Amino acid sequence: MDQVEKRTFTDEEALNFHRYPTPGKIGIQATKPMSTQRDLSLAYSPGVAVPVLAIAADPDLAYEYTSKGNLVAVISNGTAILGLGNLGPLASKPVMEGKGVLFKRFADVDAIDVEMSCTDVDEIITVVKNIGVTYGGINLEDIKSPDCFRIETELQDLLDIPVFHDDQHGTAIICSAGLINACEITGRKLSDIKVVLNGPGAAGIATLGLIKAMGVRPDNVIAVDRKGVLWRGRPEDMNQWKSAHAVDTDKRTLADALAGADVFIGVSAKGALTPELVKTMAPRPIIFAMANPDPEITPEEVYSVRPDAIVATGRSDYPNQVNNVLAFPYLFRGALDVRARRVNMEMKIACANALAMLAREDVPDEVAAAYHGVKMKFGPEYIIPTPFDPRLLSYIPPFIAQAAMDTGVARKPIEDMDAYRASLARRLDPTAAFSQKLQGAVLSGPQKTIVFAEGEEQSVIRAAYAFQQQGLGKAVLVGREDLVHENMRSAGLEPAEAGLEIVNARVSPWNDASVDLLYGRLQREGYLRRDIQRLINQDRNAFAAAMVALGHADGMVTGVTRNFDQVLEEVLNVIDPAEDGRIIGMSVVMAKGRTLFIADTNVTEMPVAEELVEIAIEAARAVRTLGYEPRVAFMSYSTFGNPMGERSARVRDAVAMLDEMEGIDFEYEGEMPPELALEPESRGAYPFMRLTGPANVLIMPAIHSAAISTQLIKSLGGAEVIGPILLGLDKPVQICPLGSSVSRILQMATFCAYDRPLVELDI
Repeated sequence: MDQVEKRTFTDEEALNFHRYPTPGKIGIQATKPMSTQRDLSLAYSPGVAVPVLAIAADPDLAYEYTSKGNLVAVISNGTAILGLGNLGPLASKPVMEGKGVLFKRFADVDAIDVEMSCTDVDEIITVVKNIGVTYGGINLEDIKSPDCFRIETELQDLLDIPVFHDDQHGTAIICSAGLINACEITGRKLSDIKVVLNGPGAAGIATLGLIKAMGVRPDNVIAVDRKGVLWRGRPEDMNQWKSAHAVDTDKRTLADALAGADVFIGVSAKGALTPELVKTMAPRPIIFAMANPDPEITPEEVYSVRPDAIVATGRSDYPNQVNNVLAFPYLFRGALDVRARRVNMEMKIACANALAMLAREDVPDEVAAAYHGVKMKFGPEYIIPTPFDPRLLSYIPPFIAQAAMDTGVARKPIEDMDAYRASLARRLDPTAAFSQKLQGAVLSGPQKTIVFAEGEEQSVIRAAYAFQQQGLGKAVLVGREDLVHENMRSAGLEPAEAGLEIVNARVSPWNDASVDLLYGRLQREGYLRRDIQRLINQDRNAFAAAMVALGHADGMVTGVTRNFDQVLEEVLNVIDPAEDGRIIGMSVVMAKGRTLFIADTNVTEMPVAEELVEIAIEAARAVRTLGYEPRVAFMSYSTFGNPMGERSARVRDAVAMLDEMEGIDFEYEGEMPPELALEPESRGAYPFMRLTGPANVLIMPAIHSAAISTQLIKSLGGAEVIGPILLGLDKPVQICPLGSSVSRILQMATFCAYDRPLVELDI
C-alpha cells in the first residue's frame, strides 16, 4: 500500500507543524532562576569561577556541576537521511531536531543536534573526538555505510563516553526483541531458526551481529544484497563488514536462500520480497519487512498466501512496528545514569530482552488510548511494545544499567535498583512519587479486602488483578461468574490462574443479610421488601456497599459505568457519612514540583459559610493524613473585601467562623485569589496574612469553580490531576470518574485500601 495513501497529513500540514508557532522543534530552557542580580552573579561571573576551578582539578566533577551527564549530541552529515538518501547536513536538521525531541519526550534526555558539512571519515572522527568532552554520549545518525562502521568503531576507542549509531543498533535491538517473541509464539528456539537477511547495510550488518550474539547460529544465517547471497569467496562488491557474515553455501539468490527459511529480515527496498517467495518459507514464517517508507512486502500480501505468518514492518499503520524510539532513548538513559564508558554488546542484548519481556505483560489502557482504543495483547500482532507505553522508561533502563555494571563499563554503579526504577517513573510522571508512596504505605499495613462493584467490566477486572498481583490487598469482583470469566479471557487472563474471587449478588450467602440491612434503612422511604430484594440482586453498588457495611469487605471501588452523583446516591442508601466528617470530593493537582489539594470538586454545589468550614476541616484532615502540613486558602474573586459580593461574603463568613472555633490545628486564610494563595512574594500589601508559606489546600467557593479550574489545568498540560478522592464517609468508598482507565481504577482502589491508615503517609 502506498505511503502517501496511508499517511494522515498533507505536505502543508507537515510544513506548518515545523514552522509554527516557533520554527523548529527544540529550544533551551534554563534550569536555574535568573530573576535577581544575585542569580546572575552565581550563574556567571564571578560565581561560575568556583565550579570551573573544581572541574579543572577533577574532570569527573563536570557531571556534578554541568549538564554533561544528561546531554547527548545527535550528529549527522546528512548522507543517509531516512529513506531519502544523501541530501546534505542542512536538510538533515529537521530529522536531528526530531531525534532531540524524542530523547526528551521519552527518556528526559537533553539532546542537541550537530550537523556536519563534511563527508571525509577522518575529518568527522577528528571533529567529534574534539567536541566529545561536552557531552555524556554521542548518537550518530543518518550517516551512510560503510562510513558509519568505521566512524562509530574509532570514536568508541577515542572517547570515554557512549557512542551509538542508532541506524545500526536501534533497528537491530527492536528487530531482535521482536524475533525473541515471534520465536516464543511459534515454538522455535533462536539456536534452531534459519534466517535470511536482505540488505546488509548499516542496520542489516548490526542486526546480523546482534542476533548471532543472542544465540542464532552463524551457519543458519544467510545475508543477501543486490548481487545475491554473501557466500564465502564471493569476489564482487564485498568489504570487511560483509565478509564477516559470508557463509559456505551453494545458494546464490534470495529465492534459493528463502526456501525452507523460518525468518526473513528485510532492511532493503520496496518489493524485494514477493508472495511467491513467501510461499516457499517454512510453516508459520516470521517476516520482518522493515524498508522505509514502504516495506519489502505488505502484511496484506503476506497474509494472502501465508495467513499463519507473523509480520512486522517499520510502519506505524501496521501492527508490530519496528520503531527505533523503543531503544535509543532508554539505552542512553541507562547508560548516562551509570556514566557508562561505552554501549557494549551486553547492553544491547539486555535492551532487546527487556523489550521482549515487556511485550508479554498486560498492556495499560493509556496505550490503547494512544492507538484509538485498539486493545493490545501479546500474540502474533503484538510482539513488540508500542512507543507510547508509559512503562518503558521505568522498565528498560535498569536492565541496561545492570548490564553496564556487570561488564565493568559503569563509572557510577547504582546501589538500589528498586529506588532507581522509582526515580525513573517520576521523571516524566509527576504523580508517580505520590502513587509510589501511597502504595508503599498500603503494602506496609494490614491487607484489606476491596470489592470492585462493576466486576464484569474488562478495565475493572484488569485493575482488580493488578491490585491483587501487586500485593495491595485482596480483590473481590461483583458480577455473574460466567460473564466475568468470559471478559477475563478477553483481557488476556485465565480465570483459574487470576485468583480473583467473584461474588454474584443473587446467589451470594450474604444476600439475605444485605436485604435485611438495606430494608431496615429504607423501609420508611417508600421501599417494600421486594423492592429491596430486587435492588440487592440487580444493583451492584447496593450489594457492594452492603458487603462493606456488613464487614465482608474493607472498602469498595465503583463509578466506571455510572456518573458520580448517581453512584454517590446509591452508596449513601447503605453507608452513612462519618460521625465527624463532611462528604466532599478532593482533587490532587501536581505541577512544577508542587502538590495542591482542591476541594470541594463534586459534592456540594453552592456551599454556604458553615459548609465551607466543614469542607476545609475535612480536607485539612485528609491532607495531614497524606503526610502534608495543611495550609488552607479560601479562594474567591475578591481580595480581603475588594470587591464585595454575595459569594465572597460567604467565604469571609467561613473564615470568621473558623476564627471563633476552638481546636483548629491548621493554618487558614481568605478570601483571596490564587496569586496570593500560591505566591508569598505577592503578599506585600497584606502583612496581616497568616499563612507561613504557599497554600497547599485550596477551598473553592462552589463546585463549578473547583471543577473548571482542575479540568482547565489538566487540559492545558504540564500538570497531572488525581481524583477526585471521596472523603467523609463512614466506610472507605471511592468513585472513579466515568469510563476510567485501568491505572485510574487501580489508583482509586489503592486510596480505598489506604483510607484511615494506622500510619500517616510520609511524602
